[in-house]
Amino acid sequence: MKNSKILVLLAVALLIVALSSVAVGQDKATAQEVVAKVREAASTLSKTGDVGPFKQKQAPWVWKDTYIFVHDCDKKVVAAQPIKPETVGQDTVSVKDTRGKLLYPDPQAFCDAAKKPSGVWIEYWWPKPGEKEGSRKVSYYLGAKGTPYVVGAGVYDDKATIAELSKLTGVK
Repeated sequence: MKNSKILVLLAVALLIVALSSVAVGQDKATAQEVVAKVREAASTLSKTGDVGPFKQKQAPWVWKDTYIFVHDCDKKVVAAQPIKPETVGQDTVSVKDTRGKLLYPDPQAFCDAAKKPSGVWIEYWWPKPGEKEGSRKVSYYLGAKGTPYVVGAGVYDDKATIAELSKLTGVK
């Protein structure tokens, strides 16, 4: 009797873990969503020039497992980051991924690429919201016209290539 109760509890625990994994999997942002949100955020920032809303954890700029972040290309600093607010004001050239790789070794080249009409995709390792360990993240960046800002957001994906993702943004 005692063993059957333990087996039932174990089965229920495994079922809960399996179902929560499925639910989490459904809450993954897609590359298409990232492109749409980044374009919407860049347009909004072009009109308002206000990075304040992009520092907040509330929707619409934080969704599923990703979020919008903003870089200031004139000052070469992180201008808004809702999940890691301690990075706001950090020098862009000093931002490293969880493997120690510089994300923007040449901030000017990064800004120039992001300000092209198609924007730019960059691959690096970054913790998912709420996690400490890095996962492969590929982020899309686009300049906000008429401002010094570049807007970005990313997907945590082990397989998507920059070439595949670039097809979504009109890069040949």
